[in-house]
Amino acid sequence: MIQAGGRKTATMQLEFECSNVNKWKEALASYEACVESLNKPNLISLDDYYRKELPSLIHQRNPNPHINTTELSKLVRWKLTRGKWRPRLLVFVSSLDDSSVKSASEKAFKSLPDLTKAVSELTVLKGVGPATASAVLAAYAPDLAPFMSDEAMGAALGHSKDYSLKQYLLFADKLQAKAKVTDCGMGTYSDGP
Repeated sequence: MIQAGGRKTATMQLEFECSNVNKWKEALASYEACVESLNKPNLISLDDYYRKELPSLIHQRNPNPHINTTELSKLVRWKLTRGKWRPRLLVFVSSLDDSSVKSASEKAFKSLPDLTKAVSELTVLKGVGPATASAVLAAYAPDLAPFMSDEAMGAALGHSKDYSLKQYLLFADKLQAKAKVTDCGMGTYSDGP
């Protein structure tokens, strides 16, 4: 079941196996209410930054999209605010120099759709593991690289706490398959290449 932060809320709940496109759209429409219901300080503004501002900033830098240390630090604050707070990760990421973050993220974005290579380009940065790398990639190309959140991992793969590259690739494959073919009562629905 997909629900905010692993908690039951008054918002839409949905089984991952559901193939009704309208129900998925309803669940997506309830996302902001779900985030608000978590009552976590700064989460709403950090979530708006991650979902709306950061993707725009990255895409404005085409043909050489990248992120900088400040943006990566804010993304990590967003990720940690959503889930388990690990302050050392933020210390590691905040101490990275801009040129390293820019170089790694440029290489990662250019590596897409090869998720193995893209994640590997980002995990050279201290404090960036596969889950954080997936958040960076999802900010740039959510259609290719899903964010490896606790909630999505639990819904797609069961209650997995394995945040390895291998598990991310299984997770991404499962979500890509789900996104490509969804029964909506009139055959199949495809919203991708």
